[in-house]
Amino acid sequence: MAQKPSIPKGTRDFGPQEMARRNYIFDTIRQVYALYGFQQIETPAMENLSTLMGKYGEEGDKLLFKILNSGDFLRGISSEDLQQGATGHLAAKLCEKGLRYDLTVPFARYVVQHREELTLPFRRYQIQPVWRADRPQKGRYREFYQCDADVVGSDSLLNEVELMQIVDTVFTRFGIRVSIKINNRKILSGIAEIIGEAEKIVDITVAIDKLDKIGLDNVNEELREDGISEEAIEKLQPIIQLSGTNAEKIATMRQVLNQSETGLKGVEEVEYVLSKLTNLKSQVELDLTLARGLNYYTGCIFEVKALDVEIGSITGGGRYDNLTGIFGMPGISGVGISFGADRIYDVLNQLNLYPKEVTTDTQLLFINFGAAETDYCLPILAQARAAGIRSEIYPDAAKMKKQMQYANQKQIPYVALAGETEIAASKITLKNMQTGEQTLVTPQELVESITE
Repeated sequence: MAQKPSIPKGTRDFGPQEMARRNYIFDTIRQVYALYGFQQIETPAMENLSTLMGKYGEEGDKLLFKILNSGDFLRGISSEDLQQGATGHLAAKLCEKGLRYDLTVPFARYVVQHREELTLPFRRYQIQPVWRADRPQKGRYREFYQCDADVVGSDSLLNEVELMQIVDTVFTRFGIRVSIKINNRKILSGIAEIIGEAEKIVDITVAIDKLDKIGLDNVNEELREDGISEEAIEKLQPIIQLSGTNAEKIATMRQVLNQSETGLKGVEEVEYVLSKLTNLKSQVELDLTLARGLNYYTGCIFEVKALDVEIGSITGGGRYDNLTGIFGMPGISGVGISFGADRIYDVLNQLNLYPKEVTTDTQLLFINFGAAETDYCLPILAQARAAGIRSEIYPDAAKMKKQMQYANQKQIPYVALAGETEIAASKITLKNMQTGEQTLVTPQELVESITE
């Protein structure tokens, strides 16, 4: 017996109705990006590992899907290499390419590679799948779509403001209530500096970014394991537990960081962005525990969560000043956001927020009575499609019962029938499948009945 086929864990199939809903998500985001002057690009699903490795931190590197070299991938691998079994060492020899982990690093590579063709500042958006070798769980997939927008070649904080306005516009259109959290990596660097652990900034940010997931005690334990002193951990507690309004938090951090030039710069940047976002419908909160695990962020960072569904972040992003420098082009700053389409899809499903018109289902089915009747129906079918009516003709001259059953199973609301009587009168019978009502109409009346 043949083995039943399956798909890898952390991936999903999407049927016609699901794809209609997903396209609604993509189209909504695409329309908003276009409103703000962003242009679309695409990059390959796989990149050279040299492009991807070292850009996401140690934890991110572990989640890269690596692709075995073509042909004899063991060529050049000695028996000693195999016996040693060092995973990283072997992978470097066996794999030259990997599936992209996100869209930002490939975009940085794109900017460097196509610099002469671009007009800066360059505003791009990209809607494509990414892959992460993560442990699948609710809201977390190994293959998922990201919908990114980035601006490169501008240091202006107006870019951050506009990206937050895009977030607010998109979720307002979806009808999803969200909370936008904002922080700044310069503030986090300043905190590490004033607690005497400046060189441990990466360890500190990785740990406190997990506060929501693992709790304060476990965060502190991870800090200890990373070699952070007890004195530094103690100094960190009131900062990461700071509460109050955005203005109160900013005032407090200005005092706490008064000896850190970097930290004060971060406070100033956050204050500027927040001051321009007073008219948003979404909640915007300064969250000092927000760190965004990716190492390439250098300024303002953002994270968006749905208020009515328990799921991870559904949008995130931030400022990165040094990313293109890794590829030999320093001095080009960028800032971007990424909508997690799969999580947004799950939220919209759970809250049942899709508009009724989000469908690609057939509206009109022409019954097939035979060759002569089909020849008569085909021009009318073309007329219906030209009017925007999603139409099809049953491909075989099957029994009437079978064709009507097909229409019922697909929930097609209208059926068109043309036999000898209709052809002689140059008309067609239109049946409303919900009411059972049948009307003899002209082709033009048929179109008007469905489109009105």
